[in-house]
Formats: sequence, C-alpha cells, structure tokens
Amino acid sequence: MKDAIIIGAGHNGLVAGLQLAKAGRSVTILERAGDVGGLCAASTLHPGYRVPGLLHDCSGVRHDVAHALGLARFGLVFEPQPTPVLAAHSQHRGALLHADARASHAELEALQRGDGDAYVAWRGFLTRIQGFVARVMNQPPPAIRPRSLAEAWGLARTVLGLRRLGKADMLELMRVAPMSAADWLEESFADPLLAAALAAPAVTGAFLGPRGAGTAANVLLYECARGPEVRGGPAALCEALRSAFEAAGGRIQLEAEVSEILVERGAVAGVRLAQGSTLDAPLVVATCDPRRALLELLGPGLLPLSVEEQVDCVRMRGTTAKVNLALDGRLVFRDRDGERHARAVVADHVDDIERAFDAAKYRRCSEQPHLDVSVPSVADASLAPEGKDVVSILAHFAPHDREGGWDEAARAAFGASVVDALERVAPGTKDRIVASEVLSPADIERRYGVSGGHIGHGEHALDQLLFMRPTRALAQYATPIRGLYLGGSGSHPGGGVTCRPGHLAAQAILGS
Repeated sequence: MKDAIIIGAGHNGLVAGLQLAKAGRSVTILERAGDVGGLCAASTLHPGYRVPGLLHDCSGVRHDVAHALGLARFGLVFEPQPTPVLAAHSQHRGALLHADARASHAELEALQRGDGDAYVAWRGFLTRIQGFVARVMNQPPPAIRPRSLAEAWGLARTVLGLRRLGKADMLELMRVAPMSAADWLEESFADPLLAAALAAPAVTGAFLGPRGAGTAANVLLYECARGPEVRGGPAALCEALRSAFEAAGGRIQLEAEVSEILVERGAVAGVRLAQGSTLDAPLVVATCDPRRALLELLGPGLLPLSVEEQVDCVRMRGTTAKVNLALDGRLVFRDRDGERHARAVVADHVDDIERAFDAAKYRRCSEQPHLDVSVPSVADASLAPEGKDVVSILAHFAPHDREGGWDEAARAAFGASVVDALERVAPGTKDRIVASEVLSPADIERRYGVSGGHIGHGEHALDQLLFMRPTRALAQYATPIRGLYLGGSGSHPGGGVTCRPGHLAAQAILGS
C-alpha cells in the first residue's frame, strides 16, 4: 500500500507529490498521458520545432515554492527580470510594456502624451498593494465561518492586512476589484492600445469580455503575482519537478488513467485504473479539475447532495484555443525590424476584445480573435532551427460548445482567423509558416482530460476566485471524503502555471 496517490502529473500534481515525498510519505503519481506535465508538457510541432507546453506563461510561478522544494539543484533557473510584453498594433509599432514602468516611459509618451506618466502611476499602485494581494493569493484561504480561534485569526489577519495598506490604497483596491477591466484602464490611459494590452489577463480563463464586471480583479491578481519567467518555459519547470520528485523516492506511473476513486465507509481507499487494476492508499490528491474528480471519478451518492450541487454549478466553459506555428524565419512585428520579442498581445482597442467575446456568447468563434502570443525560441534557441521561430498562441474566443461542433473545417477556419490577426501586426508571417497546429477547446478536453476544455480548471470570476474556489465547501482542499483532497488549478488561488494550488494542498495534508 502506498501512503499517497496523486492523480495527474501536471505541475501541481508534481509539486504536491514532491512535498509529500520530502515529508517522508511513499507517493505514486498516476498520469493518463505518456509523459509528465499535463498542460505544461512539451510537444513536437514539426521536425526541429518544439513547443514547451500548451500554457506558455511562467511569470506566475512562485519563487518561494521553487526554493522550498530545492528545484535549483535540479536545473530550474529563473530569468533575471520579468519578460516585457509587446502591445502590438495593426497600424504602427505599438509599445513595449516593462514591469519597470520607467523603461516604458519614453515609448508611451511618444505614443500618447501623458500615458508614460500614467503608466508609472498605475505600476506604483500595483507595487503598493502587491504585498497584500500576494499574501492573499499565497496563503491557505481563511475559513469564511471560523470554527476555532485559529481560523478566526486567519480571517482577521487578512482584514488587518487590507487595513495596513493605508486609507487611500485600501479604498482604491476595494473600488477597483469589482470593476470591469475596461472601465478601470480607460480612466487611467488615453491611448486605447495601452488599455487593451493591460486588459489581456482579464479574459484569460474567464467567460467574460473586458467590459464584464469583476474583470479588473483578474488583472490585479495577475499583475501582483507576475515575476521573472522560468528559463525554458513550463516544460523545464516540470522536468525539474520530475527529477526532484524521483530523487525524493517518488514513483510516476505513466499511461495510467484513473477511472474511479475508491471509497470505503466514508474514507478514501485508493483508485481503480482504466485497465482494471486497483491501487490502495489512505490518501488521494486529485489534481484533475474538480468536476472530473468529484462527479466522474467518485461513485454517485458518496458526497453530500449539497456539495454535488455546488460542484455541478462550477462553470467550466472553455473559450481558449491553442495555435502553434513553425516559421521558416523570424517573427517580426510591424515597424520593429531587427527586434526580438518573446511575448506580445494583439488587440488595437479594448472593444476589439469585447467584440471577440460577443461571438462566444452566441456559440460562435470570433472572426477577429484576441491573441496572447509567445515566441519561446527567443529565449531558448534550441526550440527551433537556427534563424527560425516557433510561435505559441492562446487565442480568444473559441467556444467549446461551438454551434455545429468542432470538425476539421471549423478548426481550419479558426486557425486562419488567428493567422490573419497575427499577420496584421506582423506582416509577412503567413509566408513563413511551414507547419501549424490548431487545438480547439474540444481538442484540449480530449487530449488533456480537462472538463469543458477549460485551461484553468474553472472560470476566473468573482464567485469562483480566492476563498470560494472551487466552492465554499471545498475551498480548503479537503473534501467530505476522509483522505481525499483537491490540489489542481480548480482550487485556490486558481489556474495558470503557479505551483501554488499543489503546494497549499500538500500543506493542508501535512497540517502545516
């Protein structure tokens, strides 16, 4: 019998498994795919071209988790500075946005007088609230209804942290968080390009456009957690985690799909694999999405009806497609010949993003999608042949439940619209494409086993964030089944490549 079984070898599963193994537990990680990584697993697009993960943004990886797990000894390296993001434009050279606002000041002032100063002030506000927001994101969620003095103190400490911001910043944070990202950013910046670029995190993982209430919270949470990227991207993170886990005595079983979580007398007893064999363990951590873990892998009637109803209401409407491109040359953005940019966002105006979302509301794909572009071969030249690029694009909006379904024609049509959008800001790209891949949300669901094809294991909205994720009853990782825990992106603090949900789930198990 194993001490613990982890379902899923994505980055959160590897983090939880490693933490438990370092604490002396005998841990087995079960993964349905043929390699570790999940949404962070590398793939070959074309001979000589590698894509380091479906998710490509590693700016949210928590450095303290990496340090505590000793990942530097297993090859994990962070870049020295956060990666600047190009706000690309269809008519001009756009603007390069740095985390250090002073580095962007001159370029923004040249684009629109006053926006350079406004960007410095905006970044200043984020810097002042960053400590508080980071603490809320990085600590276990406090109990909303405390049942002990310790739980009451946890909630009180969060409230006191908010008060310590000072009256002006506290009130501004409380004012901004429920706002739409568009309203907040448009009151700060005159040029529509700047508001559009900074609004990009508002729609990642959300079934909302930037004019939706509460989307400003997504921007706040993203910006306050952002830091230097992992060198080599998400695949490099998972390789370091894998090596550390195996060095700690953990075991990974690939091509081992779990078909059922076994329960006896109200406590977890192990799992049954798709091929029929069973593995016994008194502790199971499910890092798959909460709907799959609790409504598909558990037998009916094992959870209280109220909990089943809460999980059934978790919204997981995937609207993000992935488009990978192999280029026979460099990706060159408009009026930026000779420059290399690892990250870019594509939308001229915040209303362009809102209109892209409008299509998804009616189960249609956007004809002018909003693009989150990564060029991983800028930082790691080994991912593409010399002088060439591999491009990773998260494209919004393409609904999982597209009217008429997803077939090859629908996939090709959306891929063409993504390339057209990229061509407008990077002329000549079409002529350089030697291979491409389009993954709709339905493809993502089939390949990675995520409900609804949702890359964040559940939408990021005010009622599905922070202390309420994935539901009130499950927000602190434990489930009503003794020994069964949740530890994936569907738990606090949410999706993306952060390592925090797996880390906090392991802490909850170990009682620290």
